[in-house]
Amino acid sequence: MIIEQFINEKVNQLTAYIKAVNNHTLHYTELDQFVNDTMSEWTLLNVTDDTPGSAKERVLWHVIHEISLHGSQALENNLFVKSEINTCVEFFTGVGSYPIDCVGWRPLV
Repeated sequence: MIIEQFINEKVNQLTAYIKAVNNHTLHYTELDQFVNDTMSEWTLLNVTDDTPGSAKERVLWHVIHEISLHGSQALENNLFVKSEINTCVEFFTGVGSYPIDCVGWRPLV
């Protein structure tokens, strides 16, 4: 799978998961599992370059890092994390601009 294709697919899926957790139609543990699965799938690509290829990719890795750090439950009980992640989702959907505090780096295996 091409990296750009992987990123686009994961952005769409991550956006859907986050919206579902925010709407209480999906338990937050499903989002945690999605993040873990995404990281496992990423290792299969054998990427050696740590520089993200696009702004979308930087935001994706930023969101994944935030969820890994705080857990998806933070979307329910941490207003700062929820606001930050929702700003990223708005960027993904074309509603918002690039998040000002976004620092996303491609993980290396």
